[in-house]
Amino acid sequence: MNELAVSCSPPQSLVPFRRSFMSTNAGPSGMPRRLSLGRLVTQSTALLMICIGSLILILALLILFHENATATKGYELRGLERERTVLLLEQEVLNMQIADAQALERLKDDPQVQSMSVLTQSHYVSPLLPQPVTKH
Repeated sequence: MNELAVSCSPPQSLVPFRRSFMSTNAGPSGMPRRLSLGRLVTQSTALLMICIGSLILILALLILFHENATATKGYELRGLERERTVLLLEQEVLNMQIADAQALERLKDDPQVQSMSVLTQSHYVSPLLPQPVTKH
């Protein structure tokens, strides 16, 4: 009966069948295996957090570069729109100057038009009829 009260541990024949992570036997480092599994979980959790943090940082940098490029294109577009507006105004001024130069009132007062003479005798030529030959 004393043997039953003293022996609380499982028989030695069942010890090799325990799972290795449940074993309290000392590993090569001298620490129990259960603690090394906890350390592995802690290390893998830290590694996972570092990877997630790195991904977040990389994505944040990509977003920053994209926003910077978009803002730069916006400034360039605004400058081009200003330049286009100025050129359109210059074109309107030039069109008004052309219209003014082609106005009949201006052409009537032109010295070259004033020097033209009035046609007194007109002679029309038809391409279908034979032309008279004049001898000089």
